[in-house]
Amino acid sequence: MKIKTLLWLLIVQLLSMSVASAGGGQSYKLRQGDLIQVSVWGEDKLQKESLVLPDGSITYPLAGRVEVVGLTSTEVEKRIADKLKAYLPDPQVSVVIVNITGNIAHVMGKVLKPGQVLMAGPMTVLDALSMAGGLDKFADRSNIKVLRNTPQGQKAIPVHYDQLLRGQSLESNITLNPGDTILVP
Repeated sequence: MKIKTLLWLLIVQLLSMSVASAGGGQSYKLRQGDLIQVSVWGEDKLQKESLVLPDGSITYPLAGRVEVVGLTSTEVEKRIADKLKAYLPDPQVSVVIVNITGNIAHVMGKVLKPGQVLMAGPMTVLDALSMAGGLDKFADRSNIKVLRNTPQGQKAIPVHYDQLLRGQSLESNITLNPGDTILVP
């Protein structure tokens, strides 16, 4: 049984390292809708998958409600370990990101495949439009916008699609944030 647990933890560590390295040097920060696997070394009953709730938290045995949005997996490990110290002498917590479904943007309007786009890494407007199958023949290429929620309210960012295709106005090929919506009229 110990070998099985050791192998499982080794696999968990390797997966967490691959997710962290996929971010191009930046550690992935959790978002609402992400799914994580939390385990404590030597405590089989404390292995649990948790969905990050809309309020930015998870609920974990003994630790209770834990705020995780905006934190890396390493930061979540420390936060949970600190809460578990009241019950366990030296908890070794491991957090693996199982699914990044909270890292999405939306493409709406006259594209071939409108809907959600999962952002596995940094993604630009042209990347997302490509994943949506491109523009359909009736799209208004001159009025494409990115809607973004900011602390000051919603903001519409123009995209100069035809100029981008000519290698001009490259600043309008912005990097998307989770929750952005590309509107193609």
